[in-house]
Amino acid sequence: MLEQFKKYILSNTDISEEQYKELEHLVHSLKIKKGTILLKENQICDRAFFVCKGLLRSYTVDEMGKDHIIQFASENWWIADRSSFYFDEPSDLFIDVIEDAEIVYIQKEFLKNAEKISVNFVSFNTLALQKNIRQMQKRINYLLAATAEKKYLDFIETHREITFRLPLQMIASYLGITPESLSRVRKELARKNFKY
Repeated sequence: MLEQFKKYILSNTDISEEQYKELEHLVHSLKIKKGTILLKENQICDRAFFVCKGLLRSYTVDEMGKDHIIQFASENWWIADRSSFYFDEPSDLFIDVIEDAEIVYIQKEFLKNAEKISVNFVSFNTLALQKNIRQMQKRINYLLAATAEKKYLDFIETHREITFRLPLQMIASYLGITPESLSRVRKELARKNFKY
């Protein structure tokens, strides 16, 4: 896990092997079981999680107890409540483990030290935040305006590697549609001989 994370950092920034040694003590790994909750609503999110193996999700729960999935994170993806992480605000989200997972987590101290070591790391982190904002804006637009079929097709395009690892109910929650609507969409796509 730690080696996978190190390779990710070294290949995406100009941090050298020697410089990474200064950060190693700030990187922690965990093996966690399916169903483990890593963050609860109203807690401060003091960690950002990097998925080496497995599948995590972030979600909210409404007053009726219904989940509304915000993000899935599979191998080489990050997941956190960014507002809580960066601004020390109580989290609006839960983060839990969908599949047994191996993760690495960092705290803000890692980011601060990495930014001191590498100007490129600042650019890398800023670009990652901008990509996250772009994805969220696209998602909001789809939730508000796209058809169920368009939402599902975009989901498959964006998350092809995890589509068949997820229960349909979770995909429906992420898309903001009912499981029944998703079943209808899938039947219609099958009728059109759509290839996943």
